[in-house]
Amino acid sequence: MFVYLSKKIAIPNGVKLRSVAWNADQGWIACGGDNGLLKVLKLEIDRNKTTSNLSMNQTLDGHEGSISVVGWNEQYRKLTSSDQNGLIIVWMLHKGMWFEEMINNRNRSVVKDLCWTSDGQKICIVYEDGCVIVGSVDGNRLWGKELRSGGKPLQLTHVQWSPDAKMILFGTVSGEVHRYDATSGNCVSKIQGYCVEDSPGVKLCGLEWYDNPDHGFDNLPPTLAVCYENGRCQLMRNEMDDKPILIDTGMKATKIKWNCQGQVLAIGGTQTTTLPSGEKKELSMVQFYNTQGQHLRTLKVPGLGISSISWEGNGLRLALAVDSFIYFANVRPDYKWGYFNKTLVYAFLKPGKMDHTIVFWNAKTSEKNVKNVRKLMHIATGGDNCALVRKDDTSGQYIIILCNAIGSPIDSKYVDFEPTTIAMTGTHVVVTSEDVVYIWQYRSVTSKDDALDPQAANARRKEGKERVFHIEDLQIDDELGQVKRAMVTTDMVCASCISDKFVLIGRESGTVHVYKLPEIKLVDKFVMSCRPQAMELNCTSTTLSVIDIIGVLTFYTMPKPENYSLHPTQGNALAFERKDVWDMKWASDNEELFAMMEKTRMYIFRGLDPEEPILSSANICAFSNLKIKAVVLDEIMSEPEHPQKDCVINFETKSLRDTRELLKTTIKDAYEFIDKNPHPRLWALLAEQALEQLDFVVAEKAFVKCKDYQGIQFVKRLKQLDKDKTKQQAEIAAYFLRFDDAERLYREIDRKDLAAELRMRLGDWFKVVQLVQEGGLDDVHIQEAWNNIGDYYADRQKWSKAVQYYNQAKNYEKLVEYYHILEDYKNMQKLIDVLPEGSPLLVTLGHRFASVGLSNDAVTSFLKADKVKLAVDACIELNQWSKAVQLAEKYELPEISSYLAKYANHLVEKDDIPQAIELYQKAEYHTEVAKLLANLGKESSKKGNYARAKKFYVLAAIAIDKYKKKALSHQGNMVDALLSADKQTATDRTFDNAWKGAEAHHYFMLAIQQLIDQRNIERAMVTAMRLTEYDDYIDEVDLYSLIALSAYLNRSYSLCSKAFIRLETTEARGGTRDADSGQDAAQDKEESPFAEIDSKGSNILNAVGALSKKFGQGKIAAASFDMDEEARPFQDLAIKIFTKHPPSDIPPSINCWKCKAETKEWYSSCQSCGVTFNVCIISGRTIMSDTGSPEHRVESCKRCRHKMYRSELLAKRWRHCFLCHALLNSE
Repeated sequence: MFVYLSKKIAIPNGVKLRSVAWNADQGWIACGGDNGLLKVLKLEIDRNKTTSNLSMNQTLDGHEGSISVVGWNEQYRKLTSSDQNGLIIVWMLHKGMWFEEMINNRNRSVVKDLCWTSDGQKICIVYEDGCVIVGSVDGNRLWGKELRSGGKPLQLTHVQWSPDAKMILFGTVSGEVHRYDATSGNCVSKIQGYCVEDSPGVKLCGLEWYDNPDHGFDNLPPTLAVCYENGRCQLMRNEMDDKPILIDTGMKATKIKWNCQGQVLAIGGTQTTTLPSGEKKELSMVQFYNTQGQHLRTLKVPGLGISSISWEGNGLRLALAVDSFIYFANVRPDYKWGYFNKTLVYAFLKPGKMDHTIVFWNAKTSEKNVKNVRKLMHIATGGDNCALVRKDDTSGQYIIILCNAIGSPIDSKYVDFEPTTIAMTGTHVVVTSEDVVYIWQYRSVTSKDDALDPQAANARRKEGKERVFHIEDLQIDDELGQVKRAMVTTDMVCASCISDKFVLIGRESGTVHVYKLPEIKLVDKFVMSCRPQAMELNCTSTTLSVIDIIGVLTFYTMPKPENYSLHPTQGNALAFERKDVWDMKWASDNEELFAMMEKTRMYIFRGLDPEEPILSSANICAFSNLKIKAVVLDEIMSEPEHPQKDCVINFETKSLRDTRELLKTTIKDAYEFIDKNPHPRLWALLAEQALEQLDFVVAEKAFVKCKDYQGIQFVKRLKQLDKDKTKQQAEIAAYFLRFDDAERLYREIDRKDLAAELRMRLGDWFKVVQLVQEGGLDDVHIQEAWNNIGDYYADRQKWSKAVQYYNQAKNYEKLVEYYHILEDYKNMQKLIDVLPEGSPLLVTLGHRFASVGLSNDAVTSFLKADKVKLAVDACIELNQWSKAVQLAEKYELPEISSYLAKYANHLVEKDDIPQAIELYQKAEYHTEVAKLLANLGKESSKKGNYARAKKFYVLAAIAIDKYKKKALSHQGNMVDALLSADKQTATDRTFDNAWKGAEAHHYFMLAIQQLIDQRNIERAMVTAMRLTEYDDYIDEVDLYSLIALSAYLNRSYSLCSKAFIRLETTEARGGTRDADSGQDAAQDKEESPFAEIDSKGSNILNAVGALSKKFGQGKIAAASFDMDEEARPFQDLAIKIFTKHPPSDIPPSINCWKCKAETKEWYSSCQSCGVTFNVCIISGRTIMSDTGSPEHRVESCKRCRHKMYRSELLAKRWRHCFLCHALLNSE
């Protein structure tokens, strides 16, 4: 921070002042002095914080003795004053004047201090004799007490309320601080004076407790200041803090005061100095400290002593009562801020918040980005980036965060030391502590895309170079290593600066270390005659500016390489010195130009010659092109969340202003002036004026001087238009961005086409449309204009307006895109009719419709685009399978089979098996048809519906035959075709013997039918025995129950015994069938040889149960058989049967028609010669060779290739195959 005296107000008649108080809210200043002097003043200050005038100066009459203390109740706008006679007056404002409201007079003692609570509800008044009065704002006494210690009254000097108004601190003449309860008035404790433990009895000079609105939070900075007359002070976080921050000011202190933000403590007093003559002199001064006890600044004040101090509400000024004067000092705070890439970045603390709020504000567009950063320490800017330094609570390290113009982090680095200074350029960041230097060569983001996508930028960025070293190191390692902490120095680092060539580190002794970039090598040391606080190099790194700790600006020329020395030499100082300087900035394009802020004035220098000063208190942001950009940070910080554009001010140098004035007279005089004071900006200004006057000779010379190649070429092009002056003027206006003037000139010469072309180059398509409609260009250009206007609104996501202009431009491609975004499907449907057949946009439109589930519109679009396959694919994607199949069939797509198969898979997943079979049939996927039918047969068999099961297996077998036929028709070689078909079907038993499942269920039902007829039980038994080859199709319990029953009825007890053995084995495994008794039989009413099987005897267990009843009751009766009635029913039944009928008999047999060997009738082949026997599917009899006799004549089914006796067929009067139901006389 920087502090300087700015104004002095003298009190009439030389009356000595005793007290001064500044109202933080309204700005009134109350000052009291001898002889009852009491005044209320008010200063009005201009917006630039440069000048101030008194707007109120009222003398308040009522006191006769010297005013000892004055204080404001800011909430209720009351002024309280007290004099040495004990008279207390409370003043109130009425119609712009101050009047007495209440008076209290206690003649026994003098009022030493008074204090209001932060809410203005209570006041505490202390008297010298130890009397304390606590009253309310309405004048009522709450309590009063005489404070004593050791039986003696306490001599009180100071009083302070705690922030929450629950405690009161009292200071005594002996330097003690007592803590009392504010409600009861009882003493709680004493506050230990840590800073005067070695010198007890020192008097207090000040007791200040800042009213922090965040007092309830932890880790807050100190708010309680206790200061003694010996200049020692302790800063405490609360009244119980046992580790306060101790300060020794080195002077005799008289007054202390926190600023209204609680961030700076001002301590006023005097210091004895010895003059060169040996005479001792008392100097009045104010020292400023932050909450950490760090010394910020010392302000010397004329006079014999400071009797009172008070701060302005915004903390930018303070008033000092010195003798018979009020001195005003301006304070320039150390704001955390910076300016880069047209962006102002600044930080502030919100009330009640622990984190700093950082605002990235684009001063040109007013766009604002806000970030919150905890424990922010520094902000620096350079190039297109800024660096933030904060402390990391987790690791205890400090983080350097590189950010772009919108506050997005780009990169970061950690350091182990506490940074005290920071400086940066577009390529380097230098951070220093008191004895360590860290230099980081970072990689800057080079594109806007990277700025919007920091992660992508990080992926492309190479690792920057880092160096960290101790200030005493002469050699710097090439690699980043640990700092040698063992090295100790008493000459601390206090300032740093950086340019594209050097890094300069300033130390408290005035020594400057010069490090060369980019190699980061120490090349020189030189000594200055001051302690630097701020340093900056000019644009060529040849001159160094230095502002020292007391605000004196000096300059030093940088040493030349031949004069480098690592032994400190005296710096080459220029004959220049300015006092009270708090800011300066070199021009970025001229090594001799710089601007500086001296108190409330801005000076611009060319070399060492100043121009006329400009009244301003703004901070300098940038200096280039003879223009200075400055920002009034005081105004921005008053409302930091709402920065205003008028807070950014542009100043011009005198040479630029003079050139403008000369150009108003003659170009010749201006040319001569600029030739003496050359600068590219002045030459450009001259070129512009010369072009305006069509003086192309001077304009060309000026462009040459400022090295503007484009300007030179522009002048040459203008010379070719010498016959048309108006057109030249229009071109010149357009060149200097005065486009409205250029358009007006083109209109004057009736060249609207040129005006329209100009607007097209500018992208001002609204104007282009207007000009085209007036007859400037043809329809092609107006269509282009409509398109670009649509793009304008589309870029801003104003889709509704965009489609209006795209519609006028008939830009169907954009309409498809933005109708889809707007979900305007009705208009999208209209586009189908508008677009021509075969248009690629129809395909896009179809995909858009399909993406939102509008299958009909998608199909219409694809079909109009002649993309039938895409239409089918869309239907499949949207589960519109039937429509997909219809389209595939209608347009005879070669892929129809695959579509049908996909649809069938979909139906299978939905358990719609019949529809799936139908689709597979259409697709000629016969193997899949066979699988599904076989599965249905299996399910029906499990449910006991054998008739239906047989039908499914028959259909499956027919499908397999079709598959083999198809395979044979597609391959010329029959053997290869059959082998291929067998290979394809080898993995599924359904395909191994296609008719086996049908045969199994046919023979099963045939055996039951034969049992029911009871005409030939032996034949029923033979048919049942044939089923032993089909036990993988028929349930094991049903199969052997049928064999056992038929064998028992045929008195073949040996076969019956074997069947019971299998049943008992199954019973032991718990393998009873969980069967449904034929619940689906009613659905099979069509005529069939076994139409009644399911309803009359499908459950063979019922018949076996009848056997049990027979042995129990002596008769066969139809009765239900429950497997759960007894634990082992088959075993028990077998015992009853075979104890009565031994299992011995001769089973029926036949002779082989080939070898005449005897064999069992139910065998499928001869056991001797191996010839295969055919079976009559009507009777179940073995077919011998066809002898031609009517009895042995055989018919063969051409579809299933099964045989049957013709005599059996005639007896049944059937013309169909008993197995597959095909007509026997049909192909």
